[in-house]
Order: sequence, then structure tokens, then C-alpha cells
Amino acid sequence: MTTATLTSKGQITIPAIVRAGLGVETGDRVEFIEVEPGRFELVAATQSVLALKGLIRQPVSPVTIETMNEAIANAGAKAK
Repeated sequence: MTTATLTSKGQITIPAIVRAGLGVETGDRVEFIEVEPGRFELVAATQSVLALKGLIRQPVSPVTIETMNEAIANAGAKAK
């Protein structure tokens, strides 16, 4: 088991073996995700923008500016 000590400023040093496992280096960001009350996971938050490719599918047909404006106006009218 790998441990770290919390400083008086609320900082910790992530041990080298954990940094290597996460694939993070100096300047990279990490996220703390609460998986249940009192339990968190540490996840690398830096990924290549290429990792996003294919995440959102392309529309079947292009949407025109007029169609977008109409959708915005309709949503605004419903919100009143």
C-alpha cells in the first residue's frame, strides 16, 4: 500500500509509483471523484484532445442557422 502525508497547507505529494500508474507528470491535473461518502478516486484529468474524437456523433444532415435560431426562439417562448 502506498501512502502520503497531508501538510498543514492541505497539500500532498503523490508518490512516484502512483504518478507513474496514472501517467501524470509535473503540471498535469488530477481529479478527485467521490465514489461513495468518504471514499474518493484519484483520476488523471489530462488527456490528449484526440481522445475526444468520435465522442459526439455527427448529425445526419447539417443544421442551418435559421433552424438553430428557430429552435432557440421556440425554447425561449416555452420558458416564459
